[in-house]
Amino acid sequence: MSAQAPSAVILIRAERFTPNPATAADNAFQAEPPPGQSHLDTSVKALAEMDALADALRDVGVRVHVFADEDHTRPDSVFPNNWLSTHAGGSVAVYPMYASNRRHERRHDVLEMLKSSYRVQSIIDYSGLEPDGIFLEGTGAMVLDHVSRVAYTARSHRADSAVLERFCTDFNYEPMAFDAVDAHGVPVYHTNVIACVGTDVALIALEMIPDEVRREQVRERLSVNGRTVVEITEEQVREFAGNAVELCGRTAEGRRRYIMAMSARARRSLRPDQVAAIEESCEIVAVDIPTIELAGGSVRCMIAGVHLDRRPGVEPELTEAVEAINEDAPATADGRDVVLADA
Repeated sequence: MSAQAPSAVILIRAERFTPNPATAADNAFQAEPPPGQSHLDTSVKALAEMDALADALRDVGVRVHVFADEDHTRPDSVFPNNWLSTHAGGSVAVYPMYASNRRHERRHDVLEMLKSSYRVQSIIDYSGLEPDGIFLEGTGAMVLDHVSRVAYTARSHRADSAVLERFCTDFNYEPMAFDAVDAHGVPVYHTNVIACVGTDVALIALEMIPDEVRREQVRERLSVNGRTVVEITEEQVREFAGNAVELCGRTAEGRRRYIMAMSARARRSLRPDQVAAIEESCEIVAVDIPTIELAGGSVRCMIAGVHLDRRPGVEPELTEAVEAINEDAPATADGRDVVLADA
């Protein structure tokens, strides 16, 4: 398994998708659906886009776990990376969310699937900080370099410095916080719209970091291990060029392949030289998701990467006692019903 690029992902198939009015105040990337488009039409279009992303990732050999969500009170549940992250060695983090109507996106069944299918040693839950007004929205708020152990973080309402320090202590990352703003001085709401860190390439809008000294420190830290830094512009950021993620797939022959997943809109915004720099180490997989992008996030936001080791696929031998438990409805080796949402 690649340290930086997970070979499995979690997607949420949000059947009641709509741009979330509770997050519009500080998310400058949100937009309204076209005039006259009903909530039903928006949801139907979004579902087709979610399915297209899942299919595209499967086609390049990424393992995709899909969970359905019929709850109309969770309009942003399509973005699970804000409440969940997984880490090599068996650790899982659960995060405090800024918008109150996003807090019940956290799902027990997702965590149970991870524990059943992967080696999970510990789950560290920071969500108890929400009543204190302290938030850190996962790998939206942080862009993690799993190789050099750096957590790049643009300060915002959704990325509190104190809980960032706590996360970095718990998970052994170096915090690298900075201010990032658009041309109007509006803070960037999530770091992962302006930056993507891959194994050998990184995309980042350094021009949106106004402090020149900090900007150069970020550039140097990203490139210290030989990684190519592709600078993107604010205009490209608004096309979601920064909201990409490196994944590890497999060829038909079983060979490892690195891909950079992004939206078709993001891909169209890139210059030929930027595409060439990315493709030196990754294949670009681009999927058209214009409806989902109305919510202010793109492909990276839709993906919660699984950096955990899989449990062996061999079924353990059943004892007589367990066979008796399972006699009427055979389930699992320990007699519990474990629902795997592995699509």
